[in-house]
Amino acid sequence: MQLANYRTAVIKNLSEISAGQWEQLRTAAFNGDANPFLSYAYLSALEESGCACAATGWSTHFLTIWQGDQLHAALPMYLKSHSYGEYVFDWAWAQAFEEHNLPYYPKLLAAIPFTPVTGPRLLALNEPAMRALLNALVQHSESGLTSSCHILFTPEQQAQQLQEAGFMPRFGVQFHWTNFGYRDFSDFLAQLEAKKRKNILAERRKVRDAGIHFTVKVGQQISASDWGFFVKCYNSTYRQHGGSGYLNLDFFLRIAASMPQNLLMITAIRDRQPIAASLLFHNEQTVYGRYWGCVEYHPCLHFETAYYQPMEFCIANNIRHFDGGAQGEHKMARGFLPKTTYSVHKISHPAFADAVERFLVREQVGINSYINELHEHNPFAVRSKNTI
Repeated sequence: MQLANYRTAVIKNLSEISAGQWEQLRTAAFNGDANPFLSYAYLSALEESGCACAATGWSTHFLTIWQGDQLHAALPMYLKSHSYGEYVFDWAWAQAFEEHNLPYYPKLLAAIPFTPVTGPRLLALNEPAMRALLNALVQHSESGLTSSCHILFTPEQQAQQLQEAGFMPRFGVQFHWTNFGYRDFSDFLAQLEAKKRKNILAERRKVRDAGIHFTVKVGQQISASDWGFFVKCYNSTYRQHGGSGYLNLDFFLRIAASMPQNLLMITAIRDRQPIAASLLFHNEQTVYGRYWGCVEYHPCLHFETAYYQPMEFCIANNIRHFDGGAQGEHKMARGFLPKTTYSVHKISHPAFADAVERFLVREQVGINSYINELHEHNPFAVRSKNTI
């Protein structure tokens, strides 16, 4: 297919693109401070470890725009045979298709596998390449080869671009913490309502009184034994919920080798033995909470390992944002505030597209009411200062 002087190609294996060309796109999309989950190292580790591949229902299907041998734009996309690992739920849509004897899978999904983190999905070196990518996406999604196309956790501006191109918007809510220049954790606590401050102090005291302390390691400080213990915790968390983890030890060892500068591991120690761990990613502006688990239960240990210790890391390193991950109203009592997330969707079947659009309009009304209600429970004593 030819678009002006551009060539469109669907990439079935990330190795077809050089790391240098991909990173050039990523840097352009983020204006320098790039999201680690869109890095070549992260995406290739998912693919090469077998976590995101055809066998797991995540067939690489990157839509790319080229000028000669130069990559000018790309959309990290997958051909999906299920809806697991996405965090924007469309199971009811799939069931409706099935009830009418229509195939919902395969579908096209532009997202970071197993990672509900907002970031640009449409990557381009310049505006002409972006327009070419948008045109190619519309043509590809309307080709009739799949039931639908879904682009998840995209920034609001890209969601608006895609809506103008015929995609239907969908909204969600996450909870993020912001470092408003706090001197230390006590300074943060001082901004909270008295009851919230008292509860956090009580939670931290329970962990301390249990004889638990913490090690905080970044990058190459994280040892092979640390990774082995963390994966044990990771798998334990999934087993407790009746499932199995999406990621394997091979994946974690690959990112440990290829992107150590973005990794943060916090381990809880009691009686000289590790009992819990959390893995977070970070860049200069944001810490991303991703995975946590324990082999020994203690009250409030999760809050300390996954929330309070990362907050202290943000304060000590002058990092502005802490993305606490999907869901979790309980985070508000600990200083997190609601943040709207955006995805967009295109359904090929006209009647189902109309039904989904009506559903999304109703859902948006509910989401807006939910966010307004959440803001009424702002945990900060001085609300005008502490807003995202």
